[in-house]
Amino acid sequence: MTDRRTVGDLTVEELEQVLVLKRRALRRERLRRLAQFGRVVDDLPLPGEKASEWAPDKETAGPELSGTADVYSHRSRFRAVEYGAVPDSEAQGSKPPTEQRSRSFRDRVLLGLEVLALVGLVVILAGSLINLRTLNEEVAQAREAPTPTATPLIQVSILPGGSSPPVAADDIPLAYRNLVRSMPSMEVPTPSPQQPTRLIIPSIQVDTAVVQGDSWEDLKKGAGHHAGSMNPGQRGNMIISAHNDVFGEIFRRLDQVELEDKITIQTRSQTFNYIVKAKRVVDPTDVSVMAPTSRPILTLITCYPYLVDTHRLVVIAQLDR
Repeated sequence: MTDRRTVGDLTVEELEQVLVLKRRALRRERLRRLAQFGRVVDDLPLPGEKASEWAPDKETAGPELSGTADVYSHRSRFRAVEYGAVPDSEAQGSKPPTEQRSRSFRDRVLLGLEVLALVGLVVILAGSLINLRTLNEEVAQAREAPTPTATPLIQVSILPGGSSPPVAADDIPLAYRNLVRSMPSMEVPTPSPQQPTRLIIPSIQVDTAVVQGDSWEDLKKGAGHHAGSMNPGQRGNMIISAHNDVFGEIFRRLDQVELEDKITIQTRSQTFNYIVKAKRVVDPTDVSVMAPTSRPILTLITCYPYLVDTHRLVVIAQLDR
């Protein structure tokens, strides 16, 4: 039978009981709504209420909370989850074992490829360092070798600055053998303060030492001053050669020199400036560019083209007074 008494007719104890019932109904409704989103809240009983009194039962929980009353009746099994959050195992889903094995195999293959690439890179770097060290040792040995004071002049049948080691006498073409044998021998002069010691070409960033002689071994040390050619400032042809693709590639960019560019030659005590007046590409056997002149000029010689070396590049400069 429905109690039709008004609030004023109820005792304090009855009012408290009504309040507890209302709050219990509201809480069950809230739990029902949260359960629809997969969220279970570890709620506390109301004051003066035991956990067994407010835990939802199968008859009153409704279809959404059916089967979960036992969970609510034991607080040790409650867990709190953020609103709308889904456990990792449910959000990600359990992947099939075949897919997991495939991903694991793919990861191992990629790791193996990365390791092999790293090993290959290390091997390449090690080989490059070994080659560089060998070349540096050869250059250091060549620079430490004593400079001869008086040796026969190299007989010129081909222009200096070649990028290949010299050939034996038997390898000289037959047409040139008699010419080589008939050329007189000259002696390399004793080094003097008037001889060039440094070559500077600002337009192509060249700043290199000049050694006496232009043989294969001499050009390992730097640019070579042809023995018997003139010294800086003297009237005549001063000839300096260097490699363009080996032993430092000193004349690598000589073909980029332009007319009217400045070239500086230093001795132990003086500095001379030359101005570029001509550029020529000639055959290696065209030794006419080394002929004596009546004016003070500078002739620079190197192989050409780069890494092909079938010809010689000649740059001619005149003393700037």
